[in-house]
Amino acid sequence: MALHTRDGGLVMPNAWDGLSALMLADAGFEAIATSSAALAATLGRSDGRHEVTRGEHLEHARLFGQLTGLPVNGDFEDGYGDTPEDVAATVEAAVASGLAGIGIEDTSGNPDQPIRDFDDAVNRVRSAVDAAKERIVVTGRTDNFIQGRPDLDDTIRRLTAFAEVGADVLYAPYPPDLDAVVAIVTAVAPTPVNVLISPADKVLTVVELQKAGVKRISLGPALYTHAMKALEQATKALVAGDLTAATTGISFERIGELLARGKELAQTL
Repeated sequence: MALHTRDGGLVMPNAWDGLSALMLADAGFEAIATSSAALAATLGRSDGRHEVTRGEHLEHARLFGQLTGLPVNGDFEDGYGDTPEDVAATVEAAVASGLAGIGIEDTSGNPDQPIRDFDDAVNRVRSAVDAAKERIVVTGRTDNFIQGRPDLDDTIRRLTAFAEVGADVLYAPYPPDLDAVVAIVTAVAPTPVNVLISPADKVLTVVELQKAGVKRISLGPALYTHAMKALEQATKALVAGDLTAATTGISFERIGELLARGKELAQTL
């Protein structure tokens, strides 16, 4: 939690496999996160539809911690369960797996009603906080903006309620603009706010977001999609017969160096 309350906060990138986690650690990041969307994509499944199990995500997140020794935040969708008690069980499992943080969304997995009712959403965050017992950082998240509900007032109402029941960090992906970011930060202060990359209208710099009061910046699946874009470009080059462009990438020596470092660390933990 100290990383969230210091001046400037932190940038917390999201990995999607062991090697990407090792690369982020090698770059000097102090904490990393999973991405439910990236994890689902690597398994050939959809995000936010209960197609990835709690056990699969826990194993995925645990690997990152074992390889890097860094604090790992689990992007655990709606907490993997229908009831607040299910959410509590997920938090307990995350603590037992050594995670440093866990995010609980107000999503439902139901495309016809993607956002849970207010009271249900708040009760689930309350259950997560009660189960956490300050052993893990709990992020309360509302997905209004990315689920077609551009209601800033309701977003602030939900985030404020999450803070009131003890959420350590608050998060509403893709508010419409910087003014909305500032409004959220101001309304829930002093609880730290996470922003996913930037507001929806413009990608800002880390410094600009810090000046707005943002304490944590995450990237969701953005690094994964960046890597997949490079793969797509390489495959197009290969189809065109350009073997050089299709096979220019990180060396196996570099991969081996990173994997050896992760293996060594995992053996000490």
